[in-house]
Amino acid sequence: MAIPVETFFLEPGFNGTLQQRIQRMVADGILGGRLRAGDRLPSSRALARHLGVSRITVTLAYTELVAGDYLTARGRSGHFVSSSAPPPPDLVAARPDPAGGLDWDRIAGRGFSRHELPAKPQDWRSYRYPFIYGQADATLFDHRNWRACALKALGKRDFDMLTEDVHERDDPMLIDHILRAILPRRGIVARTDEVLLTLGAQNALWLAARVLVGPGRVAVTEDPCYPGLRAILGQMDCAPASCAVDAAGLIPDALPDRADVVFVTPSHHCPTNATMPLDRRLAFLARAARDDFLIVEDDYEFEMSFLGPAAPALKSLDRDGRVIYAGSFSKSLFPGLRLGYLVGPAPFIREARALRAAVLRHPPGHDQRTVAYFLAFGHYDALINRMNQAYRRRRLAMDEAIRAHGLVIAGQGGSGGSSFWMRAPEAVDTEALARALRAEGVLIEPGRLFFATPDPPRNHYRLAYSSIAPGRIGEGIALIARGIAATGPKGGR
Repeated sequence: MAIPVETFFLEPGFNGTLQQRIQRMVADGILGGRLRAGDRLPSSRALARHLGVSRITVTLAYTELVAGDYLTARGRSGHFVSSSAPPPPDLVAARPDPAGGLDWDRIAGRGFSRHELPAKPQDWRSYRYPFIYGQADATLFDHRNWRACALKALGKRDFDMLTEDVHERDDPMLIDHILRAILPRRGIVARTDEVLLTLGAQNALWLAARVLVGPGRVAVTEDPCYPGLRAILGQMDCAPASCAVDAAGLIPDALPDRADVVFVTPSHHCPTNATMPLDRRLAFLARAARDDFLIVEDDYEFEMSFLGPAAPALKSLDRDGRVIYAGSFSKSLFPGLRLGYLVGPAPFIREARALRAAVLRHPPGHDQRTVAYFLAFGHYDALINRMNQAYRRRRLAMDEAIRAHGLVIAGQGGSGGSSFWMRAPEAVDTEALARALRAEGVLIEPGRLFFATPDPPRNHYRLAYSSIAPGRIGEGIALIARGIAATGPKGGR
């Protein structure tokens, strides 16, 4: 790496010649770990001009550093940090307290970091059997057309969208495609002022909760539910409550007597994948009208409905303006994109837009325009079709392997999705099971954090098939079954 000349400066107060000060400046950079083996230093002419000294002074300093094996000279290429330079010392013990001795638990509190979220290893791709939820499969993604759309979005025609701070506005091209191509698939009709782009579904849920949930208001979630939502509500001054689910999703009759906002995943309940049938959706909306509460519908995986036609969105059945709809491109494209959207009455969107502007202005313009082109050219529909075909085959293979090895499916849904919700024998702690399986190259997701109860069951887990090679599904399920048998009563652990 070439080190920018602007990062060099002479330390004031050092007693010594200019040459010695330059030598110390470079040596300190190497010993401090800022300059690493192979890094190229600025030319003697550039460094001399930057420091306001003569070039011969820099040249002599470099010569001494070469003699001390801090640097090496490579002909006409310049000076580089030597591969045999003295290594940086271990200064951890001598490092001053980065918190300055202040009581940061008292100053900042633990209102945000106290909420435990599922941990996903960054090196999940190195595992042979990654039953990890929500990650993209490089073998299915349309790299070529995505790259073409990204390059097109970098062109002169789209320069304004790429470079301007558009404040609270969104890309009109992307909004138009969401209104005309995405929402109609869910039976939703909306206007431009009823849609807001977000940084993924998580940001959409945060914005909705921040606008709708206040002191003393009762916010109801499903149990079990998405842990990220519970963390959001736990950071707010509200009265949290939960509602039981069954094989058909949230049970309207099980809602608490008072509710102000209910968060629900009717198309693919998180994490059981249960799909709420039409009659229950209508009963849920009737209960909302009777008890006067709002609904936030998280439709995070509606595109993955390959086992049958997707049920109509709650928003499409809403006649009172009670439903706020949250969608996302993270599951259908890739999670690192962080692009989603909210649909709701114009007054709600107005407040959510102002809140978003105060926090992050708007999602990156280049990302918005790239997705708009990807939708406009038909690449998105082709990708969804390819993913659904692949998911159907993987789901069938996993279902067969699960049944062949006697594992128990706790919830699988009727329309598709990308995972199975599993239940091990009560004696099995799936967090311990997950640690044991990692040593064999298997990744599973323990289920404890999905539950709202103080003493949640510890024998549930989730298995996803979105990112695992189809030919490895059977082998991985066999290892899971063997691990469960080993951790049960007969396994002695």
